[in-house]
Amino acid sequence: MMAALRGSLDRLLGRGASAVTVPPLDGALKPNNLLENAPVAIDVPAPDNIVAGPLGPMFTSGERVLRLDPAGGGEPVAVLTAAGSVTAMARASSGLLAVASDAGGIVLYDEGGGSRTLNSSGARAPSCVTAMEFADDRTLLVCIGSTEHLIDGWQRDLLSSGHSGSVWRFDTGSGGATQLAGGLGFPNGILAEPDGQIVVSESWGKRLVRIGTGRQAVGPVLEDLPGYPARLSRSARGGYWLSVFAPRSQLIEFIMREPAYRHAMMAEVDPAYWVAPALRSGMSFHEPMQGGALKQMGILKPWAPTRSYGLVIELDATFEAVRSMHSRAGGRRHGITSAVERDGVLWIASKGGDQVVALDLDVDGTK
Repeated sequence: MMAALRGSLDRLLGRGASAVTVPPLDGALKPNNLLENAPVAIDVPAPDNIVAGPLGPMFTSGERVLRLDPAGGGEPVAVLTAAGSVTAMARASSGLLAVASDAGGIVLYDEGGGSRTLNSSGARAPSCVTAMEFADDRTLLVCIGSTEHLIDGWQRDLLSSGHSGSVWRFDTGSGGATQLAGGLGFPNGILAEPDGQIVVSESWGKRLVRIGTGRQAVGPVLEDLPGYPARLSRSARGGYWLSVFAPRSQLIEFIMREPAYRHAMMAEVDPAYWVAPALRSGMSFHEPMQGGALKQMGILKPWAPTRSYGLVIELDATFEAVRSMHSRAGGRRHGITSAVERDGVLWIASKGGDQVVALDLDVDGTK
């Protein structure tokens, strides 16, 4: 009763969960052009899911899994082709590779070239798998973003206030599956901690949450992020890299308070022109934020609002932000979905910019 009354009061006064304020990019998150100006980049359609491999970073592009040769500097090498567009990928220390797609479920590939589908008896193949992580060689942790929409429908899930996401633990030997958490707002990144706890990126909650060993949510470890968080990976300094795939804005925060408007927009407007965060923007004058709101005399305004952005954040061991790399409103390396560090280089998947970017952490004072 009190919670309902508090919620009504918050909506009336525009505070709490109903506030339209967005945290500023300041301190360790102060905007820069490190990501946009990184000199090394490989053009590839919609790269995603970067993981560390023994011969170089691996990433996905549509149905393909590709490998980069950090020393060769040439074109990516095809490793395998999945049954459908790959939505998540993880690699175990044993070399076992887990690849998820909505068309083929989760398939395990061993180093000998063999493959098998990870099936849980009595259950259908998981769909909308957004992120995976091997806790050990036999235990695969899996994020299901939504049970109501496929992964390409993430904007609809956000605008529908979706909270059907869940986190699962799979035994790669038996196929047994255990749900660790449910009712999440599009879990989109996962990391296993040494003590058995799990940290999850909850995109629509704009936060990182910890799940305890007893299958209960312990609580948030990082809240009120300035964008929607994606995947997590470890840094060489004992901390973590957090990818942020789209920015928050006051306009989007405002329409999230207007369900009638959102439902009418989704029913009547082409999804490309929804007032919603995006992996890329500025491609069409029909987009909802354009014209005088962004440019004056053909020049982008310094503080122009944007539907897309490029942002990678380094967190320390306590999940405090220590530095960040940006591609700002006028840049093209937007829609950062994953990043992995290898030998002093941060490899970054700009899904919105159709590039894999190599950022040398030893130069420009970035280390």
